[in-house]
Formats: sequence, C-alpha cells, structure tokens
Amino acid sequence: MKVYGCCDLIRQRYAEIGSGEQGYIPNAIACAVQALNAIASDESLPKEKREQAAFAAANLLISDHEDA
Repeated sequence: MKVYGCCDLIRQRYAEIGSGEQGYIPNAIACAVQALNAIASDESLPKEKREQAAFAAANLLISDHEDA
C-alpha cells in the first residue's frame, strides 16, 4: 500500500515525519503492533474495528520481518 491510498490523517503524519516536524520511530512494526493492540483491547470501540486491528496485529507478529 502506498501513502496516497491512506486517509488524510495518515498522509498528514507521513508528511510531518518526512519533514522532520514529527519524530521517526525506527522500530515501526513494534509501534504499529502497540497501536493496533490498543485498538483491539478497547472495548468501547465497535467489535468489527477491534477484530480488524487484532487481525492486522497478528499478521504483523507472524510475518518473518523483524525490526532491527
């Protein structure tokens, strides 16, 4: 997926990180899994969104790519 296929908020953060306005996190997979875990465990959110986050996090965790 390319950044242009993402929502406005993601594109805005991407531009901020690219310009140096926001900090870059080298361990991006761990950062993503933590964010997805927060969504998946938030029982105030709709179950469908929690399931999507859980599925995405599980796929990242099982992938053969590891943060350096």
